[in-house]
Amino acid sequence: MYTRILVPVDGSATSRRGLSEALGLAKALRAKVRVVHVINELLTDHTLAPSVYYEKVIEAERAAGRKILADAQAFAHDCDRDAEVEAELLETIGARASTMIVEAARRWEADLIVMGTHGRRGLQRLALGSDAEQVLRSAPIPVLMVRDTVEA
Repeated sequence: MYTRILVPVDGSATSRRGLSEALGLAKALRAKVRVVHVINELLTDHTLAPSVYYEKVIEAERAAGRKILADAQAFAHDCDRDAEVEAELLETIGARASTMIVEAARRWEADLIVMGTHGRRGLQRLALGSDAEQVLRSAPIPVLMVRDTVEA
């Protein structure tokens, strides 16, 4: 069954629901869990600010990413005192978060990706895009999507 579960987190309640589901699976299956967070340096345009400011912004993004990962690990520990969750900060310049997530799953030899999704449809999905959908389409392993809310 599943022995290595990769969980992308972004600090949102939706990603926390995905992590919660992954932790339940991991406990039942005695699987390892790794949380990942992606920062994209391309989103910070270095041409708009001197390089000293650009470096400070990138370091702030890294610090925020490390905090998101630490919060995810603390959440896992609160859910299950025995939970051991590895964390990895992924950095890219221009690649989609979905590409980084799938590559991280390959490198770590994950056999399942569990991630929260907002479940957007129609124009909202078209306008905002969906990293979760791209992971689902490109991952070579099973992907479990956990919706942020349950519809009646």
